[in-house]
Amino acid sequence: MAMDDKEMGNLIGSDKVEGTAVYGGDERKIGSIERVMIDKTSGRVFYAVLGFGGILGLGNDHYPLPWQSLKYDTRLGGYVTGVTEDQLRGAPKYGSDRDWSWSDIARTRTVNDYYGVPLV
Repeated sequence: MAMDDKEMGNLIGSDKVEGTAVYGGDERKIGSIERVMIDKTSGRVFYAVLGFGGILGLGNDHYPLPWQSLKYDTRLGGYVTGVTEDQLRGAPKYGSDRDWSWSDIARTRTVNDYYGVPLV
């Protein structure tokens, strides 16, 4: 059986999340998920890193979005967020993994503060 046949209900493999389109509230594609950030201890997904900007995926900036800001829409076949392109343009972002440290609590606090999400 292929993994697709085994994925049922609300569960999905991380490899299927990566590359999934993200749409704004107006149902226009604003980017795609490059990776998810999972808490090592609880196993809870905290952030989806959205690739946005650039041309054909080159020169993308990376925008951490709180996972709870995304809802899967089966009709669109992707995630929908209330975050607009204008909000993204002012959001915390990074150009490469060298520019961001997930262990820096001040950085994650900046993301959570920007989107109005409490730091857990």
